[in-house]
Amino acid sequence: MLICAINLVCTGPDLPAKWPTTAWEVTSASSQGMNYDSLAAFSAELESGDLGYIDGMLVIRNGMIIFEKEYTNDYDSLFKTTNTVPGKYNYYDPNWHPYYNNTRLHTMQSVSKSFTAAAVGIAVKNGQIPGLNAKIMDYFDGYESSAPDPRRNAMTIRDVLTMTTGIQWDESSMPYTDSTSNCVQMEKSSDWIQYVIDQPMAFGPGEKYEYNSGATMLLSYLINKTTGLDLTDYVKTNLFDVLGITDYYWKHTPKGLTDAEGGLYLTPRDLAKFGYLYLHNGKWGNKQVLPGNWVEITHEKRVDTTSPWFKYGFQWWLMPYGDNHTALLASGLGGQRMIVLPELDIVAVFTGWNIYEMPALNSWMAMNKMINAADVENES
Repeated sequence: MLICAINLVCTGPDLPAKWPTTAWEVTSASSQGMNYDSLAAFSAELESGDLGYIDGMLVIRNGMIIFEKEYTNDYDSLFKTTNTVPGKYNYYDPNWHPYYNNTRLHTMQSVSKSFTAAAVGIAVKNGQIPGLNAKIMDYFDGYESSAPDPRRNAMTIRDVLTMTTGIQWDESSMPYTDSTSNCVQMEKSSDWIQYVIDQPMAFGPGEKYEYNSGATMLLSYLINKTTGLDLTDYVKTNLFDVLGITDYYWKHTPKGLTDAEGGLYLTPRDLAKFGYLYLHNGKWGNKQVLPGNWVEITHEKRVDTTSPWFKYGFQWWLMPYGDNHTALLASGLGGQRMIVLPELDIVAVFTGWNIYEMPALNSWMAMNKMINAADVENES
C-alpha cells in the first residue's frame, strides 16, 4: 500500500529507505504527512501526569524523527516513600529504574524479550540453531527438573517463542512488586534456569498461552549453548553493531547469563532502530539481518492471549486493527512501549515508570493516537 499525504509526501515499500545507523535525521511532522498539533496535544497529556509517570515520546516516520519530547519525574522522592532496600531487582530503586545509574539509558523491561527473539532468528539464519521445531530441552543436558514430566521434553523452541510452553507459571495476576510472582521468585533465585525447569507442567506444549518471563530465560541459555556466546555478546556482534547501537547495558543473572526477559537498557532512539529493522522485514541497508521471513511469521504464527485486543507472536505483542492490518508492539513493565505500524511507516516509542500504583500507558490508545495523527484529513 502506498500512502500519500496532501503535501505529496509518500511512503511505501517501493521507496528507498533511510538507514539511521549513525544518527536519525530530524524533520517536521507536517513534511511527512503527520498532524503536529495532534502529536503535541498527546504529548501535553503525557507531560501533565494524567496518564502516570511518563518519561518520553518519540515518533519516527519514513525513517526520520518527526516528534521527540522528554518529561521529568522525581523518582528519587518516590523511592523514599517505599522504605525498601536498594537493589538491582528492587523496581523502586532509582539507581536501576527507570534509568541506569544516572545515565540516559532507560530500562526496557520486557521489551528485552523482543531482542532475544531476534537473536534466536539470527542464530537460525546462521545455522547455529537447526530450526524452531527443535526440542529445546535437548540443550539442557546439565539440568534435571525436580518435577520431571515427559511433556516438558516435547517443548519446542517455537513453543517458547510464543509463550505456549505448558509450564505452570503466574506473573500476570499480581504486580511485579508482589513476592508471590513466579517472575519475582525467579529473579531472587541463585539459578534462574534451574528455577524455571523446576516448575511443574500444567499443559502440553503448544496448548495454551501463558505469559512467562522464565521461558525467555530458556532462550538466553539456548543462545549461549548453540553459539558459544553469551546473549549480550551475540546481540552486539550480530545486531547492535549492524544497527549502530553502541550505548547500552544488559543485566546478568547470578550465574552470569544475560537477563533476556527484562534486563536491557537503551536510549529511545536506539530502541527505535530495532523497530525500524522490523518495519523493513529484518533488513538493514543491504544486509538481511533477520531471516527473510522472520517478521512475516512473527505475524502469521500469532497465538490468542487472555485479551481480545492482543495476540502474541515470537516475543512481540500483536495489535490487529482496521482493515486487516496489524501493529507490532514491544511492551515492558512500567510503560515501555514501541509500536511499529508497517502500513504507515511509523515507529513510535514511549517510556515511563508506572509501578507506583499507576496504570501503565495504554498501548491501544497510543497506537490510535499515531494512526489519527497520520490521517491526512486531519492535516491543517
